[in-house]
Amino acid sequence: MTNEPNEQIKQPVSEDWHAQDEPNVKERNLTANPGDRIADEPQSVEEKAQQVAVDSPDITGDHIKVPTYFVVDEPNGEKKALHHVKDAEEISDVIRQARVDENGNRIWW
Repeated sequence: MTNEPNEQIKQPVSEDWHAQDEPNVKERNLTANPGDRIADEPQSVEEKAQQVAVDSPDITGDHIKVPTYFVVDEPNGEKKALHHVKDAEEISDVIRQARVDENGNRIWW
């Protein structure tokens, strides 16, 4: 056995990010959960209503399905799609409003 290397040994190491052909996840502004993404092009309320953010079992083993958008009725009768992350505060307001009677008293189920 000799001490002279016959061939260069290639080991798996991270490549220089400047040498990448495609932008990385951070550069593409991707979220950890693809269901959280908001489409670049405008979508109808019906299209948004079909999107699913989460569709998997939780820690208890129950299967959980969460829509990306929650469709709510506006006071003028129109439907509005609220994104489950971006519009979380407005979704909470809608839920609070649903839990009061016509006199503004809180309803407990």
